[in-house]
Amino acid sequence: MSASLRVPTAPHRAAPRTSPPPSPSPSPGDATALLDAYRPGTDRFLASSRQTLLASGTAAEVPHDSRPLSARVREVLDARRRAGDPAPIVVGALPFSPDAPPSLAVPQSVSRASALCEDPLIALPGPATEPGTWQTREVPAAADYAASVAAAVRRMRAGEFDKVVLARTLELTSSRDLDLPAMLRRLAQHDPKGYTFAVPSGPGRTLVGASPELLVARSGNVLTANPLAGSAPRSNDLAEDVRRAATLLESPKDLHEHAVVVAAVREALAPFCVNLDVPERPTLVRTAAMWHLSTTVTGTLADPATSSLDLASALHPTPAVCGTPTDTARAVIAESEPFERGAYTGMVGWQDADGDGEWVVTIRCAEAEGRSLRLFAGAGVVAASSPDAETAETGAKFRTFLSAVGAAL
Repeated sequence: MSASLRVPTAPHRAAPRTSPPPSPSPSPGDATALLDAYRPGTDRFLASSRQTLLASGTAAEVPHDSRPLSARVREVLDARRRAGDPAPIVVGALPFSPDAPPSLAVPQSVSRASALCEDPLIALPGPATEPGTWQTREVPAAADYAASVAAAVRRMRAGEFDKVVLARTLELTSSRDLDLPAMLRRLAQHDPKGYTFAVPSGPGRTLVGASPELLVARSGNVLTANPLAGSAPRSNDLAEDVRRAATLLESPKDLHEHAVVVAAVREALAPFCVNLDVPERPTLVRTAAMWHLSTTVTGTLADPATSSLDLASALHPTPAVCGTPTDTARAVIAESEPFERGAYTGMVGWQDADGDGEWVVTIRCAEAEGRSLRLFAGAGVVAASSPDAETAETGAKFRTFLSAVGAAL
């Protein structure tokens, strides 16, 4: 068992509860029924390790103005309560840029079920990939992306900054209409223990994906964060897969990258907590395509009024999706990436009127519009990074989504 650090914080004030409420009881078929009921445009689907949520319709939207996001969300939820909604929640996505409009709404109805991984029916064969052809364009091209990584490495070795996360995209255009429900089903089956989502991200656009990374969750006065940083592609050969996992767990470059992220998470969350447990060494988590270094951070809130969005806003963006120092990394991203990130590396999730909620880092995702998909993948670049290795890592991350749509890189 790894040791952990207990971070002392402010004096404790009573919170409404000291342990998370029970999750929905598993029942065969309940989670997959919600997955199968998802309809693009009107619905918002979120599946986590705790529950499956399907939100339908729009009763109210969170406005975009200069006030703190958590205050705008609280105002909308309080108004819905006064209007007679006994348990309103907001659901949706927030962009990478804090200045961009959110895509958050209070649904007209919400259905919940147990986690997808607890539903045995998720193992049944899903819909076959529909035949069709894809036109694929890399933005930037792999060689240009590698050159951007090399330029960032030179600047870091000169002492300008410590880390930056650089991303690239794949633009896919289909010869036929996109079947988003089938795509979502395949993503969920690919990794039922992950965080699978499909939510509107703008007029005519849908953000769909399967993220491995919990930014933060709040339940009562208990918070949980699970930063991931440091990755290695999986292998179909068992011996090679185990070797890659063991190498990642001892990699100085990846351990340093992970430590930078965990330190930032500790610094952001400690002011909100009476105690914060931070393991000293990371463990490994796996998805179908990747190994990741993982640290689960838990804490007890000092103030019961602190909402999940207060915590998420304090964390975002972590060095796992941006870099450090944050302002310098943002500038390098703007200089290096020939596209707008939009919702990519933002967050997707939900919050209720009591402040409980779950927010997931928006990675392993694509934005769908018409017959087009834009896939995103990024890699953490530090002074010890190899441009070829980081380019290969983004290619491996693309595979999660490519397999769901029947395309190839």
